[in-house]
Amino acid sequence: MAREFSRTQRVAQEMQKEIAIILQREVKDPRVGMATVSGVEVSRDLAYAKVFVTFLNDGEPETVKSGLKALQDASGFIRMLLGKAMRLRVVPELTFAYDASLVEGMRMSNLVSNVVKDDAARRSAADRDEEA
Repeated sequence: MAREFSRTQRVAQEMQKEIAIILQREVKDPRVGMATVSGVEVSRDLAYAKVFVTFLNDGEPETVKSGLKALQDASGFIRMLLGKAMRLRVVPELTFAYDASLVEGMRMSNLVSNVVKDDAARRSAADRDEEA
């Protein structure tokens, strides 16, 4: 029977869940605010992990920068709590990165919606011109 997920993928999923809980309950830095863990990439040897986060008020670049700085400063604390929560021989070194995919997805969705509206307006205008 073939495994559907590799060990690194399973560890990444568990890390995502545990880091989200840690950020919600343990990290008290106000610069972090409402951070959401959107994904985790773990190296094959489980020595490094890149944690992708989004913030509630991420429209301002200063908020994102200060939030990432706060998370990077607290990475040792988060790593220690992660080591207690997960049974791993080596707890990966954490680096935090901003995940702009949600913001970019919303922007693309708005662009598509605007194009559809413009197209519908042009069609209705063309239909009115043909009737006249």
